[in-house]
Amino acid sequence: MDTQALRLFVKAAELLNISAAGRQLGLSPAVAGARLSKLEKEVGADLLHRSTRKVSLSLEGIEFLPYAKEIIAQEDAGLAVLGRGDTEIRGTIRFACSSTFAQLYVMPVLPEFLERYPSVNLELKLSDTQADLIEGGFDLALRNFAVADSSLIGRKLADDTRILCASPDYLKKHGTPSTPDDLSDHQLLVFMNAKARHLRSASERSCTYPPPDGRNRVVCDDGTSMRLAATAGAGIAMGSLWSLHGDLKKGSLVRVLPEYEVTDGSAIWLVYPKSNVLTGKVRAFIDFLVDVVGTPPLWSR
Repeated sequence: MDTQALRLFVKAAELLNISAAGRQLGLSPAVAGARLSKLEKEVGADLLHRSTRKVSLSLEGIEFLPYAKEIIAQEDAGLAVLGRGDTEIRGTIRFACSSTFAQLYVMPVLPEFLERYPSVNLELKLSDTQADLIEGGFDLALRNFAVADSSLIGRKLADDTRILCASPDYLKKHGTPSTPDDLSDHQLLVFMNAKARHLRSASERSCTYPPPDGRNRVVCDDGTSMRLAATAGAGIAMGSLWSLHGDLKKGSLVRVLPEYEVTDGSAIWLVYPKSNVLTGKVRAFIDFLVDVVGTPPLWSR
């Protein structure tokens, strides 16, 4: 298969303009059109819909695009190993990350990364709702749990210690729980679709949050909003130290049942699909985040 034609298809899919894609690769509009037509004949499908007004991806083109990108990535990686080809780190990284984590730790260091790698662009999917890497076509994602998906490979960024907390005003008004059983009498803030987490104390006593008979007064899917609700006095929440450490330091939040922590081995991971070749641009971004954000974690410095 003609990898240059694949590069042209990928570029045309990004720009939705065959002539512009051809120009970027040093091809005339006529040559670019002929090259794409030959590729479509070879794969037996129309990859692009063309009209006098616009170009769009066909359903077959949408399905074929990630495989075309993968073939190109493998070719580039192979040439790089041999010291051939374009060894400059370039391209677009599609990165899915928790919006809460990104606001605190990724966005503030982006200028340094962009200056270090001027030919790399970032396309960020920021949401506390988990994205499917393979289906979404992402190069990399940040996940804060123990990686169990066999189709993913992960590199640990930092530990993820989770605790219970509430505002001093809430505890003054509703009382401070002294045992896990007391949680059932309190207003609880919980993350949408989250499974109950096991907490354990030094004395090996354990409990779950939220408890089976708990009053889940607020359920939401955004970590920042959950933290703000807790600091405003809405109830008791579970959160990660990387998100809460500033409020704990200021005293706007205090730990509840401080002898209990989630001890399921959760960590913050940078994960990518096992089927993907680890390209130079993705490796560079992983190394950068581990170095700048996670060694040691910014929130513990």
